[in-house]
Amino acid sequence: MPGKNTHISWRRIALVSGMIGATALLSGCNAMKRLSEVGEPPKLSSIDNPTQSEAYRPVSLPMPAPQVAESNPNSLWRSGARSFFKDQRASQVGDILTVVVDMADSAAFANTTSRSRTNSEDLAVPNLFGLEAEMTKVLPEAIDPSSMFDMDSATSNRGAGSLDRNEDINLRVAALVIQVLPNGNYVIHGRQEIRVNSEVREVQIAGVIRAADISSANEVGYDKIAEARISYGGRGTISDVQQPRYGSEVLDIILPF
Repeated sequence: MPGKNTHISWRRIALVSGMIGATALLSGCNAMKRLSEVGEPPKLSSIDNPTQSEAYRPVSLPMPAPQVAESNPNSLWRSGARSFFKDQRASQVGDILTVVVDMADSAAFANTTSRSRTNSEDLAVPNLFGLEAEMTKVLPEAIDPSSMFDMDSATSNRGAGSLDRNEDINLRVAALVIQVLPNGNYVIHGRQEIRVNSEVREVQIAGVIRAADISSANEVGYDKIAEARISYGGRGTISDVQQPRYGSEVLDIILPF
């Protein structure tokens, strides 16, 4: 078994070394990018088609059986329209709609756990087939068979935890319809970058919405987005100061204490 344990230890060392190497490589690329921007504000990202990104994956969800739309050639009313005029809401790939993020969430939890236990065990052997007197020949000191064993134990555990979180986000971001699912739902993706001095603020929104949830003002609330992914962050000189160095991050991950 020592050989097996040694093999497992070497595998763990190789895994940790690989993680350190990958982290150092990625951090090194990021460091080189930051060094190339010394003395200049961070560059904005180019406007690209999100479906051409290497990380893009088309959304695939369970879909009902397709239904044939009924046309009304002798009617001025169009199915899904809110007026006799052309519906201005987003309806096909490439259309734009506004996502309204008005989030005011709060959560508070408080838990306390207390547990204690006391045990006491006594064992006596006054008679052991008449051999109780022979125990003195085995044990170094004379013993009293009436009190052979006396064990006491006590444990006490106490835990307390609390969580108090408040989030307040107000955003309005334009998003593109990048995919129309077979059941008529839309996959949307929106990204916004704002640069102020040497700091860039990034907002990204993605998810799936229903056509019926788009208001007449061509807006949809964040709470109507299924599989919503909302990111609000930044990059630049201020964000660099707030981020721990990659060496500290690696040590935080691999150190067991």
